Amino acid sequence: MKNRIILFTVVGFLLIFISCGTSKSLQHQPDISLYDATQPTIKKLSDTVFTSGNNSFLKNKQGLWELYVEGDPLQIGLTTGVLTDSLLKNQEQIFFSKIEDIVPSKFKQKLLRNFLKWYNRKLYLNVPDEYQTEIYGVSQFSSPNFDNIAPRYLRTLYLHGAHDIGHALQDLALVGCSSFAAWGEKAADGNLILGRNFDFYVNDAFAENKTVAFINPKEGIPFMMVTWPGMIGAVSGMNKEGLTVTINAGKSKIPLIAKTPISILTREILQHAQNIEEAVSIVKKRNVFVSESIMVGSAQDNKAVLIEVSPKKIAVFDTPNSNQLICSNHFQSDAFKNDERNQLQITNSHSKYRFDRMEELFAENPKINPEIAAGILRNREGLQNIHLGYGNEKALNQLMAHHGIIFKPKEKLVWVSANPYQLGEFVCYNLDSIFKEKKAASDVSLEQENMNIPKDPFLETAAFQNYQKFKIEDRKIDVFLKNKSEITTDFIQNYQSLNPDYWVVYYKTGLYFYQQKQFQLAQNHFEKALTKEITTAPEKKAIEKYLEKIKRKLQ
Repeated sequence: MKNRIILFTVVGFLLIFISCGTSKSLQHQPDISLYDATQPTIKKLSDTVFTSGNNSFLKNKQGLWELYVEGDPLQIGLTTGVLTDSLLKNQEQIFFSKIEDIVPSKFKQKLLRNFLKWYNRKLYLNVPDEYQTEIYGVSQFSSPNFDNIAPRYLRTLYLHGAHDIGHALQDLALVGCSSFAAWGEKAADGNLILGRNFDFYVNDAFAENKTVAFINPKEGIPFMMVTWPGMIGAVSGMNKEGLTVTINAGKSKIPLIAKTPISILTREILQHAQNIEEAVSIVKKRNVFVSESIMVGSAQDNKAVLIEVSPKKIAVFDTPNSNQLICSNHFQSDAFKNDERNQLQITNSHSKYRFDRMEELFAENPKINPEIAAGILRNREGLQNIHLGYGNEKALNQLMAHHGIIFKPKEKLVWVSANPYQLGEFVCYNLDSIFKEKKAASDVSLEQENMNIPKDPFLETAAFQNYQKFKIEDRKIDVFLKNKSEITTDFIQNYQSLNPDYWVVYYKTGLYFYQQKQFQLAQNHFEKALTKEITTAPEKKAIEKYLEKIKRKLQ
């Protein structure tokens, strides 16, 4: 992970000497003269309820922040910024502190900043003016503490490509999303239903202030999306016409220049498309810089498709002879499925395993309804219900998701998971009633409480408590391994007992004993790791290589 970031900084350093055309992008500002630049005022009704005109921002009892904003792009941006002010600054702190953890060297951080300036030199040319304007409005409330990285507007614009970079650099383990759709005979009532887990992981703090945003734009279709402070792009959302979008990463080349971020493209679809045909039309207008599967569900069409995109081509994957659609992190269309990079993704990653698990669960559940969809998103077991160990990325529920979400497009209903992960209560919202009845700012949650899906009983188990403890101990052992510190037998026994089915606890213990040149003990733990479900083929091969080295040393 760290090596890949360092590679990027080195490349950035080299490119500084040949970079040209960056000055124009660094000086660029969107033209806001056509919009209402009135600075919004805010009323603080409590520590968790804020209003500004007809707009509001409040924290519901499940811990989700609910944002309602309306107006032209500048007013939406400014109002979002003023309402989310302190959370926006906190979110930046969380994100950039993660970068500092990955790249602690001040010199390398400087190289990375210079690289960003070069890499994003064409970004502003690939983001529609309305979204540049909205980003500008939000950016006026970002933290001044990071102005050394880039000015506020440019920094906020750059952050909208972070999702794409995380996808391109999959070694960062930032993403591993799963999604599905059912309709016709496969849906309990015949109407389209979709579910997805968004497994974009920075750290636990990053997901604490997840936001359910309801946007009522002056031009376009009102819509909702799940986001976080400072993010105007869409990763999961549905509009008032019953059109949904979710995104799943494909395997990409490392891109050499930023173009249209996927989340900006899907935001445009949400705001301006009523059906699948219009969504495809919008995608064809934009140039992206990573490969992605965009699942689009449509109430008008009563089905879902995958729009698979890369920097070079676009394909629509339809299932005309089926009533279901499943997606993980590899491509399925004829245009992409045989690509060498896609085949390597299938072979080496956990994408195919999760895909097969969703198919297995669909076979076990002939009719999908919201409760069953929530159960699939929360599933922690592997194929044939084997125990994977908690946190294994082969699971649909990796215990790391930013959010889980369920859509019923025809009914305009959406369920969003409360923390932690997708284990908390799935909170229901009705877009028809929200956009019809929202006439003034309110201090009352927008949820349809009687339709919420209860929290997962797993939250109340000793196994979940042990998993929380395991995460703390896992971070400790990483530090021990980095510093080559001594680890006590009691620590190792406790560490492994907290998550005994997870291969990682034996692998990291094996690494420790290998460092200590206690090769027989290292061998024992590596061999124990191989009896568990290893997440990816390269990780399994790495363990086997250690065992080969140990065998030679013990001869």
